[in-house]
Amino acid sequence: MVHKILFSQPRPTTEHNPYSRLTEQFGVQCDFYQFIHIEGLTAREFRLQRINPLEYSAVILNSKLSADHYFRLCEEMRLNVPEEMHYYCVSEQVGLYLQKYIQYRKRRVFFPETGNRFEDLLPTMHRRPNETYLMVLSDIHTQDQINMFASNNIEVKPAVMYRTVTTPWPEDKPFDYDIIALFTPAGVKALRENFPEWRQGKTLIAAFGEGTIRALDETGFRTDIKAGPGQEFASLPMAIADYLEKNR
Repeated sequence: MVHKILFSQPRPTTEHNPYSRLTEQFGVQCDFYQFIHIEGLTAREFRLQRINPLEYSAVILNSKLSADHYFRLCEEMRLNVPEEMHYYCVSEQVGLYLQKYIQYRKRRVFFPETGNRFEDLLPTMHRRPNETYLMVLSDIHTQDQINMFASNNIEVKPAVMYRTVTTPWPEDKPFDYDIIALFTPAGVKALRENFPEWRQGKTLIAAFGEGTIRALDETGFRTDIKAGPGQEFASLPMAIADYLEKNR
């Protein structure tokens, strides 16, 4: 019987959300705790990669966070980003976010017309064969996107500009959940680092995305509930609701 569910992300800011509906429909307690947090690399740490961001004519950004750390590091290293720099963004939201840092012009900022797939930017990139690309990443990332570009004859230089760090679990907070919901491979790593002696047993683990499922398998955990691209359910609350409905 499921009584308590832990979601490894911040508590929603709105009263009505998919998690509150789980409580209303099934009477379960939903707790939230962010297993990880982000720290930017210092300029000194970044220089160890021997990368000069200004040697590239374009930047690939997979999140607002990557944009923040790209411009932060350039400022710390006293690098003036040229006005002619091109930005290839995973989504329109990330592209429009760049207005925080640059004078926005469509001929400098590119993003998919719909969705959030870099694959949809390939035609635009192929029209600029002389472009050189720097991709801003976290220290924990998969090779999937880099391999995708490589398979389409686009060379991308990965640049780690921020790191994902485990947030310690409070010593006075019990860890007695019936379901633990994880959203990223970094969350899986944080679970193991916080509780190195913990054994899953009858505890259910819900995972979002193939990367998280793969990380759980590699760490020796069992994935009981799945959601994300390629799965039956697009979100973890939906997948968990289905499980609870079938196991009342």
